[in-house]
Amino acid sequence: MASRRRLAAASLLFLSPIAAQWAMAQSTVSTLHLPDEPGIVAQQSAPQTTPQSAPAAAGQTPPAQSTNGQLTDEEKRKKSQEQLEQQEHQRVLGVMATFNTTNNKDALPLTPKQKFQLFFKSATDPWPFALTAVSAGIDQAENSFPEYGQGMEGYGKRYGADYADYFSGNFFGNAVLTSWWHEDPRYFQKGTGSGFSRFLWAAGSTVWCKRDNGTWGPNYANVIGNLMGAALSNVYYPASDRTVGETLERGFSVSAQGIVGAEVIEFWPDIARRYHRKHMEKLAKQQAQRDAQSGIQPAPPAAASPKPQN
Repeated sequence: MASRRRLAAASLLFLSPIAAQWAMAQSTVSTLHLPDEPGIVAQQSAPQTTPQSAPAAAGQTPPAQSTNGQLTDEEKRKKSQEQLEQQEHQRVLGVMATFNTTNNKDALPLTPKQKFQLFFKSATDPWPFALTAVSAGIDQAENSFPEYGQGMEGYGKRYGADYADYFSGNFFGNAVLTSWWHEDPRYFQKGTGSGFSRFLWAAGSTVWCKRDNGTWGPNYANVIGNLMGAALSNVYYPASDRTVGETLERGFSVSAQGIVGAEVIEFWPDIARRYHRKHMEKLAKQQAQRDAQSGIQPAPPAAASPKPQN
């Protein structure tokens, strides 16, 4: 667990200056207001647009409506499935899967079947396997859980334990409990407001979520799901790590890592947009220098034709 805590702390140290920089760029710094009604969220984020450099986001097409202006249950299911399938192509830098994310504040709620589909898609994507490989490698280098030993056998045990932690926590927190308590497992990007308010919004997503009926409330599924996954991990962790304290530490550690992921997802579009603008400015400057070296001069203004004399 020490290695995962260090990874989370390092990521937070990386993201905190980014959030602070965006906060300073604002004329005023607003505080986070967790909404009680979905209309507040839509009002706060109405000016949001999706930058071209940001990952493809789900649900940008307005839902088709029936003739009476209301969606039927079947239309809602089909539309939410379309939105979900769009989300399943979202990535940061083309690598980090962000399937559990949407910037559509009016995204339709997912059915229980769709929540399990989203969980399975996330759990079987190459990204968590690659991330687990790095985490297990750090655990191996630090000799965490020395009972596992070293060599390929020790690495395999650490890899299996790390991935089992991820799988069980997401299974309970993003599929089972969200279906039971009618909570939405997705992170809803704020995208507007001061950098500080967005930083708090992303951090708060660990304990505050949108519900299937459109209201907002405590994120019981995420917190309790992580604790349930940690309790289940006592089946395969060494006896010295099966104490109540270690179990709680593992559960809350996963929740802390969720905050890191939410911060990356919230601010990545801004980082990508800024990089794109800087890159275009650099290209324009290089082109101007090449034009100057080749002797290309701007065309002089056309001379006025002489007035005819009478």
